[in-house]
This record gives sequence, structure tokens and C-alpha cells, in this order.
Amino acid sequence: MTDETRVRDDIARLSRSLFERGFSVGSAGNISAAVDDGILMTPTNSSLGSIDPGRISKLSRDGKHISGDRPSKEVFLHNAFYETRPQTGAVVHLHSTYATALSCLSDVDPENCIPPLTPYVVMRVGQVRLVPYVRPGDERAGDLIRDLKGQHAAVLLANHGPVVTGKDLTSAVYAAEELEETAKLLVLLRGAPVRLLSQANVDELKTVFGA
Repeated sequence: MTDETRVRDDIARLSRSLFERGFSVGSAGNISAAVDDGILMTPTNSSLGSIDPGRISKLSRDGKHISGDRPSKEVFLHNAFYETRPQTGAVVHLHSTYATALSCLSDVDPENCIPPLTPYVVMRVGQVRLVPYVRPGDERAGDLIRDLKGQHAAVLLANHGPVVTGKDLTSAVYAAEELEETAKLLVLLRGAPVRLLSQANVDELKTVFGA
């Protein structure tokens, strides 16, 4: 099995897992992963629950469609992360319920919309910025990500949902799951007095785990 074949199989397997556990519905969400000579991406209008590894889109590093079905319309969003964060090995964009709910709230801190509620959101996700709304598939989404200058591994797209990156596909999926579960906690705890991790706690996690 070649590395590309393995990555194609992993995209299909993990996409199906996310779909079956309710992290995406219908044809919502898209996933990409880097390979030696390009980027693999789930096709447009496809369900994450039934991705065919052989039909996954392949693009060059500069975003040109090489083979497979037509890529997700969010290709500009994915490409911007690969361009600005060289360590990015995969990008996961979901419409998961609680993270999307947070992206719709008007009182979310746009600089830090997932506060340090648990150690694992600090370790796996980091500080999450809210990105202003543009319609799905708008090229301006890429510009908004480039404006962050590679400083954030994850964002919430306003009124749209989360986008999470990782050094490889598995870590990106784990981080997307962690963000959704933390968003769920934040929604459930709204209106209650919440104890967040202190800056000293966050600094310790960064020192020990390289978060």
C-alpha cells in the first residue's frame, strides 16, 4: 500500500466515523490531507458517511485540480491553512452542532471563542479565533485565514462552523472532536459561574506538552 492509498483510506474511514457519530449531516463538512505531491480532499456535495477513496479529489500544492471528483467548494479555505501553516498535514471542516452554535452567538469573544475550560482543549486545539462570515465557497475565506498569518490552528467561521488543522489527519480529527466537545460544555454551562484554567495552568500545559 502506498502512502497516498493509505491516506485515501484514512480519509474515508475517519470521515465515516465522524458522520456516524453526528459530527456532520447530509453533505456538510469537508476534509483534506497533504501527501508528498499534493493535497487530497473530499469531493463537493459528498457525504462524509460514504466517501469512496478512489474518487477523492487530488490537487497540486497551488490548488489546481489534478484528478478525482471535483473538490469541495471550500478549497480556498483549506489551501490558505496549508500556505500559512507549513506544519499543517490535514484540515477538518465540520458543521458540528455545538461549535456551530457558538459561531452564531453574538457575545462570543472573537479573539478567543473557546476559552481554556479543560486542559485538552488547550493541548489539542489552542486559541480559537472567530472569522467573519462569508458565504460558503467564497474565495475571501482564504484571505481571512491568510490574515491570521498562521498563528491559529483552529477557527470558528461565523454562523458556519469550525475548521481545525493538525500535523496529520488523525490529530486534526481528534482536535476537531475536542473542540466540539468543549463547545458543548460551554453551551451547557452558559449562565453558570465557570472556573477556567488560569494563565499559569495554560503556560504549564504549553511547557510540558508543547501545546
